[in-house]
Amino acid sequence: MTTAIATRDPWSVVPSLGNLDSYIRAVQVIPMLEAEEEQALARRLRDQQDLQAASRLVLSHLRLVVSISRQYLGYGLPQGDLIQEGNVGLMKAVKRFDPDQGVRLVSYAMHWIKAEIHEYILKNWRMVKVATTKAQRKLFFNLRSLKHQFKGEIDDARVSRAALSEAEIHRVAQELDVRPEDVIEMETRMAGGDVALEAPADDDHDGATLAPLNYLADEVHEPTRVIEAHRRDWLASDGISLALEQLDERSRRIVEERWLKVNDNGSGGMTLHELAADYGVSAERIRQIEAAAMKKMRKALSETVGA
Repeated sequence: MTTAIATRDPWSVVPSLGNLDSYIRAVQVIPMLEAEEEQALARRLRDQQDLQAASRLVLSHLRLVVSISRQYLGYGLPQGDLIQEGNVGLMKAVKRFDPDQGVRLVSYAMHWIKAEIHEYILKNWRMVKVATTKAQRKLFFNLRSLKHQFKGEIDDARVSRAALSEAEIHRVAQELDVRPEDVIEMETRMAGGDVALEAPADDDHDGATLAPLNYLADEVHEPTRVIEAHRRDWLASDGISLALEQLDERSRRIVEERWLKVNDNGSGGMTLHELAADYGVSAERIRQIEAAAMKKMRKALSETVGA
């Protein structure tokens, strides 16, 4: 069977379709290489850049990636994705493998496979990355198993909810050579979950109202609101004064009497009829003058704001 694999495209034994079970069954029947054959293939790859030799080395260790991927199913990510990332690590290991170091490829590749799977989990387990430092990474991949030891044989969901006692926190810190504060912080991160700041697009009105973005936003210092407040203040003071300067004396007095003055009783200024009697014209004429003045003021303000 080994000879058959060597004389055809090695990847032809792996199904091309996206059936994970078929893939796993296929890689399980690919024979492992003997030490001498592995050494010979590795030297052909290193010295001659023989891609056929590289394919044989990768193929014979695909079952190792499947086995390692099973150790990380508790993180809730698809096994197919874990295997895919592990295969990337395997190919990196094959490329860098030195047959003269006296170790088997299986031992060397294991570290590369785990490294790629670890990186994938850290990037995709949560929307926000939960582990960036060396201590955090160590805790992320060991805290759950240690909690299993402390809490007994219970399921992953109950382990995640179970809090560590102070003594257990110090035991974890001592075993992993990290600070107790790091243990507490990582336990808090892993026990939490992602929360979307905005409500989903198809959410109902109540769900949109309760979205964190609505009650976490700083309305006072939100940039657009600050700009609007400044513009509103300017329009109420300097803007009005500037617009009034564009009017003739009669139009200006009509606008001021109608809109900017308040009587002693708290009501508005003069009425159209009062101004009409004052100027000896009809109330309709005063309304026309007022409308023209307002139009002229709006134009002046829009030109000033847009400049």
